[in-house]
Amino acid sequence: MSASTLIATLEKLYKLNKSLMDLSVKKTDVIKRGDMEGLDNLLKDEQKHIAAINTVENERQRQSASYLKPLGLLTEEQPTLSQCIEYSAQEDKHVLQDWHHKMTELISELKERNELNQKLVYQSLQFVNMNLSIMQPQEQQSTYARPNSEKKAPPQRSMFDSQA
Repeated sequence: MSASTLIATLEKLYKLNKSLMDLSVKKTDVIKRGDMEGLDNLLKDEQKHIAAINTVENERQRQSASYLKPLGLLTEEQPTLSQCIEYSAQEDKHVLQDWHHKMTELISELKERNELNQKLVYQSLQFVNMNLSIMQPQEQQSTYARPNSEKKAPPQRSMFDSQA
């Protein structure tokens, strides 16, 4: 089996991940603007992309297995692209290495962008919490007041308080 079907699947996977990266860049702008409706729409699009990526990744794993099967190299675990590169013919090896490098770079960028978005969302949440606490301040005890002077303690009942 040639690597052409595997390469075509890698191309699909790359395009989907690239599209997901574009959504992540848009998400950064939406978070900065504080556009909750836009963020909600982007999250829905991201979920669709992730489902499609999972489907294509499963297809890639099946194709990797069928690519390695004639060589008798199947293991219990899912075959990796690195294994396919290692046992491929010389003409396919370079193409597969290029796709491996492209995918690795793109996924690293996507991971960094997602970490940035996570930090921005966390900062936005802190800002909202700070504003809420300013708008609804809690009663604070004065430093110079006696702790029991403002509060009236309930009357103490004796242990032997009983009615006859």
